[in-house]
Amino acid sequence: MSDFLLSLRDVSLAFGGPPVLDGVSLSVSRGLRAALTGRNGEGKSTLFKVIAGELEPDAGEIVRAPGLKMAFVSQAVPADRPGDDAFNALSGGGRRRRILEEALLSHPDLLLLDEPTNHLDVEAIDWLEGMIRRQRDMALLVVTHDRRFLKRVAEKIFDLDRGELSGWECDYATFLRRKEELLCDEAVCWERKAKKLAREEAWIRRGVKARTTRNEGRVAALMKLREEFASRRTAAGRAEMRLDTAAPGGMRVIKIENLSFAYGERQVVRDFTADVLRGERIGILGANGAGKTTLLKLLTGSLAPDSGSVRIGTNVEMAFLDQLRGELNGELTVAENIASDRDEVVVGGVRKHVYSYLSDFLFTPERTRTPVKALSGGERARLMLAKLFLKPSNLLIMDEPTNDLDIETLELLEEQLMAYKGTLLLVSHDREFFDNVVTSTFVLEGDALVRTYPGGYEDYLRQRPSSSRESRAVPERSAAPKRRTNRLSYNEQRELAALPERIAGLEAEIAAMEGFLADGSSYGSDPEKYRHCSGELPRRREELESAVERWAELEERASL
Repeated sequence: MSDFLLSLRDVSLAFGGPPVLDGVSLSVSRGLRAALTGRNGEGKSTLFKVIAGELEPDAGEIVRAPGLKMAFVSQAVPADRPGDDAFNALSGGGRRRRILEEALLSHPDLLLLDEPTNHLDVEAIDWLEGMIRRQRDMALLVVTHDRRFLKRVAEKIFDLDRGELSGWECDYATFLRRKEELLCDEAVCWERKAKKLAREEAWIRRGVKARTTRNEGRVAALMKLREEFASRRTAAGRAEMRLDTAAPGGMRVIKIENLSFAYGERQVVRDFTADVLRGERIGILGANGAGKTTLLKLLTGSLAPDSGSVRIGTNVEMAFLDQLRGELNGELTVAENIASDRDEVVVGGVRKHVYSYLSDFLFTPERTRTPVKALSGGERARLMLAKLFLKPSNLLIMDEPTNDLDIETLELLEEQLMAYKGTLLLVSHDREFFDNVVTSTFVLEGDALVRTYPGGYEDYLRQRPSSSRESRAVPERSAAPKRRTNRLSYNEQRELAALPERIAGLEAEIAAMEGFLADGSSYGSDPEKYRHCSGELPRRREELESAVERWAELEERASL
């Protein structure tokens, strides 16, 4: 069996401006583990869509191995899937994991993952890392801002910069060092060319006879140098965001006493007591659906507790970043979302033109006039930060702020948060970001209990009770010895091998039933079959849901 899977040769694609892909070449072989890096808006998702066959390039050649099987998991999580009630009932993180399970279950030759860790909780990210490491026959290309995930899964880096793709046979840390050196060399080269251009322009302006044979070559070289500068695409600048801190309030920012809250029969928080003090940076950890966002709302007073109390301290000025980016109006432009119909904004007490302010967040004047609905996920994330940072605060609440940010902007955000003089409440599944920023952690550990730990995620792993560690493993069914509980029995191995065919069969049955029921003439032509399908379809969907969950459980245990 050949290891060759796919190649791109001199592929180019533009959308009316400078090429997004400019003569890109790429080769993918079986077993590849590579990350695709680049700034927001460079075209990483576009390149994935070209590889997956969803976009046709303007020029170049794409060669795919016969029978190549690809799975592409995009950034966007569907708001719903028509007729799939079980999927629609899941949280954003649950939907993301289900989509990833389905992609892995298809056993692709090439798996394309675009920001796969968005919305996943930490344990689900660990599960995904294990699944990827286990399936060595599969090739992987991943776009991710999660630096720890990137370091653990990527063995090669493809970097997309100003339309051009370069390959780096090294780990991520080595790539960062070498790329910085390359950019420095590039800057020095252009500086020398700029000096030469200035000299030659001065020479031509002095009226030196340029029609002699001796000088024609010099004039031609000047024309070529002018063309080089005219077509030059400089590297995107660094964002210059600055957090505006309000005057400090009292020492105690939030006092929490015997806090309890439930959604109906489901208890989310029980008897939680703690103090949040000025200057603390507190992270909130927990599995998807455990109630992290609910806890944030309780602590900030936007949700009333069932019992107990939450008291906000004196002179507290809050600013809130919503993980769903709900404060952005998709129909308005970038500038209108920031300043309405005004030309200026006030930053740190100083008036600044809205275009100048947005340029600090890497929005060009043309991009500031673009409707928000046309922005990429990364651009929306930067716009939310731009809007948030306009409001002076001494209590900053951030719910998944790192989603869709490129790594450079993420690292700048880290710097700003570590220098922030106010108090921070942060929900994030980005383990490295979490460890770099927070000083203590609230953990929703199950059974509606919230415990406090000093330090970040790695500190929590070292300190958590042994029962929390054991809860990550599959529960034992008997009092048998605990050793090797993650190994599959012979029957479980057979079950795992048979599940893909079982799932495919259920999917085919469901699709046939849905097609029959969707036909308006079905009831009249065969009312008995129509009634049978109507009653059977929900049961088949439940069977499919259970089968996929069982496959994911067995695959996870087999990979440990």
